Amino acid sequence: MNGCKVDNHNNVYLRKVLNNLEQIRSANYVSAQSGSAPGDTMQFITMFWFMKEYVNPADSFIGSSFAWFQPSDTSKMYFFYDGTAKAYVEDDTKTIKIDSFQTNTLAFRPIGPPFFNYTKSIIKYALETQDSIITDVKDFGDSIQFSLYIPHKVIEFFGKPVVDDNPYLSGKEEFSRYDIWINKSNDLPYRYRRNVPQSTSWETCKDVKLNTSNIEDFIPSAYFPPDFTVQVRGRQKTEKIDLVGKAAPGWILKDFNNHEIALKELQSKVLMIQFTGIGCGPCHASIPFLKQLVTDYKEKDFELVSIETWSKNITGIKRYYENNDLNYKFLISTKEIINDYHFSGVPSFFILDKNRVIRKIIMGYELGTTDKEIIDAINKLM
Repeated sequence: MNGCKVDNHNNVYLRKVLNNLEQIRSANYVSAQSGSAPGDTMQFITMFWFMKEYVNPADSFIGSSFAWFQPSDTSKMYFFYDGTAKAYVEDDTKTIKIDSFQTNTLAFRPIGPPFFNYTKSIIKYALETQDSIITDVKDFGDSIQFSLYIPHKVIEFFGKPVVDDNPYLSGKEEFSRYDIWINKSNDLPYRYRRNVPQSTSWETCKDVKLNTSNIEDFIPSAYFPPDFTVQVRGRQKTEKIDLVGKAAPGWILKDFNNHEIALKELQSKVLMIQFTGIGCGPCHASIPFLKQLVTDYKEKDFELVSIETWSKNITGIKRYYENNDLNYKFLISTKEIINDYHFSGVPSFFILDKNRVIRKIIMGYELGTTDKEIIDAINKLM
């Protein structure tokens, strides 16, 4: 274990691995990507993709272009980033949603880079940083595990290291850990694990083919289905639907125990519906306030219902509920309720009166500020 830098012996080997990574101009492989729920270290969801990755010197942000394809049919593209724009190809709506970053105000592009680009950035950082770091190298015979620990700082890699200043964490709570498994047969990574306070994620690649294609041949539009509509972010003016003052759309939803609960069954004088997503940082940050809110209003004819909109992983949702010791109903959404309530992101809070008319809608969560806004709206209806 070494503070501040990698020791000389390990330095030589890691530079060899880095040099091998820098020789990769293109890579095709099958990727298994997993992630945990916030505050958990167990895999919550796993997705499989066929990946095409290219080094792109023209891209000053990530330095790479890449695309995800369906493993069962590699002619069907799901996502791409070409250095100029990113896009999702959505079969359900037959749309291709393109974002050319015209509204991005960050100094980086918040895109998870492809496997070899990502592991290269981590190893390069470990070898060159002046930050205080702790490293460890373990030899398992046929593979090497390289571990990087960064205390009191959350660093993400978007082509280059970016410090994540999380307002919900103190300096003592902040850390970053990256583990990379390297195959000794070719001295290249094949798996990594990322662990930061809010989540853990993994990626493993197999069936790798290196330097068999050229970036000049990568034309994302060639994979656009002819009957799909192209939507460019920022060009479409969507109609804003204001539900304040209107009766809340009815619903019947299930919890993780498969129990059905209907809106009309909830009889409290004031009801707040929170639309949330497991994996959403602000959603997770709102939990302590929401739990205290339920406790404080226990005798005041108030009820809170949280509706999960991002996942259908029943086992993972139950574990998330139990790990966070939630004291309010936690239901699983449907496409119908998402469409009916017209919210644009999570968390979203809908505060209903005794007649189930929507009296207040609050989008997003900011510690303290949103707390007061919610409490004021509840008290007004009480």
